[in-house]
Amino acid sequence: MGEIVNAFLLVFAALFPVVNPLGGAPIFLSLTQGCTRQERERLARGVAFNGFWLLLGSLLFGSEILEFFGITVPVVRVAGGLLVTAMGWKLLSEGSALPEREAVHKETKPSQINDSFYPLTLPLTVGPGSISVALTIGSHRPTGEATAYTFMLIGAAIAGLAAIAATIYVCYRFAAPLAKFLGSVGINVLVRLSAFILICIGIQIGWSGVSALIASLGQ
Repeated sequence: MGEIVNAFLLVFAALFPVVNPLGGAPIFLSLTQGCTRQERERLARGVAFNGFWLLLGSLLFGSEILEFFGITVPVVRVAGGLLVTAMGWKLLSEGSALPEREAVHKETKPSQINDSFYPLTLPLTVGPGSISVALTIGSHRPTGEATAYTFMLIGAAIAGLAAIAATIYVCYRFAAPLAKFLGSVGINVLVRLSAFILICIGIQIGWSGVSALIASLGQ
């Protein structure tokens, strides 16, 4: 049971600082300022739905796609762990704004928002960084014969994605009061604390890949 809970927490803790719905809420609010409350709620629900399926596809099938091109899972873990660690360090040292989020904010006018997928879901909420993290986590799942325990771990990971989607919906749906309550300082502190956890997760995933490579050399 402990490992199942850990699988849920791993997915949520790794993706939360990168997806960063708290940091994206003010941008979502500014891009939808011409929308009614009902339209903003519909867009928030659509972003959460789209984001869930994008991340789920990356989590379940990303490592298989890489293996198709001859990249082994241990190598994916090492490279992904380094990437996740670097992203966590960037968020920890520079702040909560990812490059794709800044670009969307600068280039998109509120009048251009007419659907929930582009640019609100991709790349504002779920960008290349989030997809990379989900792919890396997917490569960390157990391999071998599928058992009931394996399916329970996968279910816990999917529940973690569902929690991320729910967080996106709540943050975007209540963007105005949330931004006012937390303020830029509160959002920044929360994101930096989450970024430190992300660094630890990246190192753990990378080390598991290194260990697998060392074990394969010894065989």
